[in-house]
Amino acid sequence: MPASLRLWSVLLLLSLPLAAQEAGSRVPAPEPPAAPVPQHRFWDRTNILLFSGVAVFRGLDYASTRNFQARGRGEVLIPDVVVNNSARFAGLEAAGAATSVGISYIFHRTGHHKMERWISIGHIGVTGFGVVWNYSLESNHH
Repeated sequence: MPASLRLWSVLLLLSLPLAAQEAGSRVPAPEPPAAPVPQHRFWDRTNILLFSGVAVFRGLDYASTRNFQARGRGEVLIPDVVVNNSARFAGLEAAGAATSVGISYIFHRTGHHKMERWISIGHIGVTGFGVVWNYSLESNHH
């Protein structure tokens, strides 16, 4: 095989991928997928029940903290300037509930519907544990 024929054969083989690439570039690119469509309304029955549960357990947390304080115990997680002021402490409990709803809304909008629900379920569980713990503390009166 003459050298010039071998050279042309090699060049032809090397140019095939480039030709295929050029031919493929003429095909229109597929459109990006649309934003995820919510599977349910945010304020559906399930979320209303879950958010109500969060609010109820935040209220129980407030009451259980006041109860153990009345029995001579001190709060260790929240600064005294907040927990000893009824309005500030109630505001903190309300802010906790509102934050939970807000995080659920973010998960809802981004299509993470299971996480949307689990935020409230987890919040109820953790707060419920805290309520039981608060009521189970022994009085500290001397």
